[in-house]
Amino acid sequence: MFLQSLHLRQFRNYSDQAVKFLAPKTILLGENAQGKSNLLEAVELLATLKSHRTSRDRDLIQNGTTTAQIQVSLKRELGLSSLQLTLRKGSRRTAIINGETLRRQQDFLGNLNAVQFSCLDLDLVRGGPGTRRTWTDTLLMQLEPVYVHILQQYNQVLKQRNAFIKQQTAEPEHTPPLDPTQLALWDAQLATLGTRVIRRRARMLQRLIPIAQTWHQAISNSTEQLEIHYSPNVDIDTDDVSQIQQAFLEKLQSRSMAEYYQRTTLVGPHRDDISFLINNTPARQYGSQGQQRTLVLALKLSELQLIEDVIGEPPLLLLDDVLAELDLNRQNHLLDTIQERFQTLITTTHLGSFDAKWLTSSQILQVKNGCLLAS
Repeated sequence: MFLQSLHLRQFRNYSDQAVKFLAPKTILLGENAQGKSNLLEAVELLATLKSHRTSRDRDLIQNGTTTAQIQVSLKRELGLSSLQLTLRKGSRRTAIINGETLRRQQDFLGNLNAVQFSCLDLDLVRGGPGTRRTWTDTLLMQLEPVYVHILQQYNQVLKQRNAFIKQQTAEPEHTPPLDPTQLALWDAQLATLGTRVIRRRARMLQRLIPIAQTWHQAISNSTEQLEIHYSPNVDIDTDDVSQIQQAFLEKLQSRSMAEYYQRTTLVGPHRDDISFLINNTPARQYGSQGQQRTLVLALKLSELQLIEDVIGEPPLLLLDDVLAELDLNRQNHLLDTIQERFQTLITTTHLGSFDAKWLTSSQILQVKNGCLLAS
């Protein structure tokens, strides 16, 4: 796929900016806080309907205005398409494909695929389980857009079950355990929907892990062995739906007293984690900074490859000021992988990280205070 043009209106610090992409690689050059990352964020929104920088649309809308708009022209193997996303303060978004307004936003997913790589991605290794769950879910949403609906359903039932537990425990006359009839209804729904989440996460990681291990070996020159383990909160050693649901219900029952006193749901995929080991050592606690960067780079390259394998054409690659974070060896692995295969948008404050061949084959745009100028 190739992003031909992008038009931003009242998005972040862009008032009205259109740009045409003329080369497989576009370098966005400028000082910090000029709008380089904002442009990548707009493309990320079209790919995932999410920003990794904020969960509130009002943060994306320019001060003093009430709406923001992102519009692109995209060339894919099936032909040209026009995508438009309008954000509103205090109201829901509007998603339009080829002039047709969609009833469900999730139908927007899968039209543009992209992998974002920024210095913040080190939190994949260093951060808490929530960061790794978000990473897994965001990738899954691009591979299986229906997953958005499944995850929303699960989170809704989880929210309602938590409200039920808090309501019950707030009543002075109530004594443990919770009302078994009502609790059984919530448990059944949670187990059914939670099983769908767990199975999809497990299947996706099963495909991703060997790809990531191959990349990690290449980048580390075969000196390090990477292991990735999915640690679902509900133990599974099968893909059988009924068996997973039964294990889910049994664990809910065993944790019912703890849930009563902690007033929250303690069982389910909202408590999953993924662990990374390098040479049998946990990367989060004991990995060096270089090892952690190698691991994140391997994960990002495996995302690119997996999306291409599943959808049949290469996704866009968004590199937000990461070259300065990588040493020469890791830079070379990344740049050699990209070549002409993936359309790439790269932000940087200087051109020193690029060799002459890269610079001559790239479109270079100066970014200054929300304006783009050809360099």
